[in-house]
Amino acid sequence: MMLPFFLLAAALVPLLSPGDPLPPLRGDFLTGRPATLPDAASGRIALIAVGFSYESRFAVEAWIGRFRKDFGGKPEVTFFEVPMVGGMARMGKWFIDSGMRQGTPKQDQENVITVYGGTESWKQRLGFASPGAAHLILLDRRGTVRWLHPGKFDETAYTDLSAHLNALLAAKPE
Repeated sequence: MMLPFFLLAAALVPLLSPGDPLPPLRGDFLTGRPATLPDAASGRIALIAVGFSYESRFAVEAWIGRFRKDFGGKPEVTFFEVPMVGGMARMGKWFIDSGMRQGTPKQDQENVITVYGGTESWKQRLGFASPGAAHLILLDRRGTVRWLHPGKFDETAYTDLSAHLNALLAAKPE
């Protein structure tokens, strides 16, 4: 009787919260190089936009588009789009990566990290509820989560993100 409870407890992943270090998130840049977050942010403030479905790419692109417009010129700030591919779709890795490479300018391919597998634990960690949502994570320079938001782009949430990011920019790097 203890074994089923133990297996259930082992499968539960705690929700990610501000103040938590980002657990390692491993995948590959579109260039083919291996990538691990938060290490890939290398001491910069980073916005990570995670999507769990094809539909979520529209929300991810809207958030990142606005973020790049407002913060793209700041060398101490970066972003990563992280499509997470699970289930049978993993079998199409070559086709998926090839299509994304064709649709992503070369200079941005190190800002896209494709993750195949492990999607269920990240869905738990981010409180996944809507396939069309982007799951946003703002990291400070040390890889600590400072802000989280699930959803499609909206101006009120973006204003909140900007305030958090500007506060991080104003703080002196350690």
